[in-house]
Amino acid sequence: MKNFAKLCVFLLFSSSCERIDNEIKKHWRPEEPALEEVAVLLSNLELGLDQLTEVHNAVSASSSNGYDEEYMMCDLFSLPGRGVGEIASKASHSYDRPLRDLLREYCVGTKSSTDDTGYDESFLNALETSEIQIYWPYSENWDGETMPIITFDPEDNSEVNIGYRLVQNADGSLSSEKIEAVTEEMAMQTPVWVINRNSDSDYLTLDLMRRQDPEWLEGGELIIGLKTSGAPNSQLTSPLSTTQTKTGEEGFKTLILKEFMAKRNYDCWLAGASEFFVKAGAVESFYASTEAELRLYSPSITDFMVVVKRNQVGKTIPFNAVLVSDWSELMTHCAFMITEDDGGTLTEWKASAVVKVASKSYGIDISLPFNSRDDIVWRGQLARKYLQENSNVTGHFGDVDLVFEIVTY
Repeated sequence: MKNFAKLCVFLLFSSSCERIDNEIKKHWRPEEPALEEVAVLLSNLELGLDQLTEVHNAVSASSSNGYDEEYMMCDLFSLPGRGVGEIASKASHSYDRPLRDLLREYCVGTKSSTDDTGYDESFLNALETSEIQIYWPYSENWDGETMPIITFDPEDNSEVNIGYRLVQNADGSLSSEKIEAVTEEMAMQTPVWVINRNSDSDYLTLDLMRRQDPEWLEGGELIIGLKTSGAPNSQLTSPLSTTQTKTGEEGFKTLILKEFMAKRNYDCWLAGASEFFVKAGAVESFYASTEAELRLYSPSITDFMVVVKRNQVGKTIPFNAVLVSDWSELMTHCAFMITEDDGGTLTEWKASAVVKVASKSYGIDISLPFNSRDDIVWRGQLARKYLQENSNVTGHFGDVDLVFEIVTY
């Protein structure tokens, strides 16, 4: 009984000091609408050329920034026509009736409207804050006037799904007719909007990294920019940073991944493109001569994302990024991994880079992160000897072909 009394006093005292956050909206996110529901909703709108142009502008901007042909709902509501990665000031398109206005008029009506569509403001809020998007594969083939077929990702890895073709009637109004089988071949010939979920907008593509780092210049014209550092173990601060070589040595070797080619798609076409992550773990600027100096070094990791669109499979994509900026003769192997993103919980692959000190080899542990549901395309160690002998030669790594180059500066 005494212990129970003490517990009550303790709880009473604790609760009096506890800070309670009652701002529910800050921690609560409305349930996302179903993808099929959004597809049906869009097929019921009186879409016109202005709305089609808006969506095409957005997916084209996303594509030019290295992402898939996608138009996120958050951008649709906040800044019509804006693509993923696009700067707001550059996306200031003007539309007489943006798609968000059509959605709002249909879902909540106007002051004079008496129709009850079953939607309300909370539905629109849930749609705006969701990860739902309009995906328009092969949008570069659009003729500028053909109305789209609207379908959705059933999220079961299917390659075929139902859809709704928008047809213009004789009086100028629109109606939709159900199509039982929407295929990728159909999307190559006629515009198809796929309602699916975004998975890559939080990551910077190579295209955006080039534009944000002045040393890359527009399009990565300049690959390497020299930077100096007095630290024996200078970590990579950007994809382009390199470190000063050891005094007395002429030049240093840099490992560049020049070209990337995916030989197959990893996801069904309704889910969109494949997002590959290329990771390399190495010991930058390693010049240790004793075991004591060895302990001064720790590994660095480079991590790049490249989106391979459906029409890019089997085609060479310029990668042009530095994996190891200063590969000394004392490092014999680096760790290397390619994954295709499928989400899941964060995990890691424990690998190692191999260095030599006084003719003895030492493995330095490296943890390369990836998600539990990711497809492991390839992982292992890349030997300096292999890279030197195969510089500028196409190598086969699982379902991707890569071209590495060792450049001496």
